[in-house]
Amino acid sequence: MLVCLIRIQLHLFNVHSLKEKRSVLKSAIEKTRHKFRMSIAEVGEQDVWQSSALGIALVGNDKGLLEREMEKVLQFLEDNAEFEIVSVNHEIWGYE
Repeated sequence: MLVCLIRIQLHLFNVHSLKEKRSVLKSAIEKTRHKFRMSIAEVGEQDVWQSSALGIALVGNDKGLLEREMEKVLQFLEDNAEFEIVSVNHEIWGYE
């Protein structure tokens, strides 16, 4: 079994309150979760208006498949006009 963990740092545009930030992120998280059926949550910078960190977990048994799926998720998020991806860190761990 392989587990791919991804941490994505975001910069949000035109967000002037935590309420607006939560609205933008909730929409992006739900759309991403629905399209890819994986775990995703805000994992950092919850109290900062224009910045956020998302955590994503993918599980599978083929490293190449996990990497391709990760690229699809990142492309889907990059297509969102309300924020930009500032950085991406990921690791793939193997468990027996």
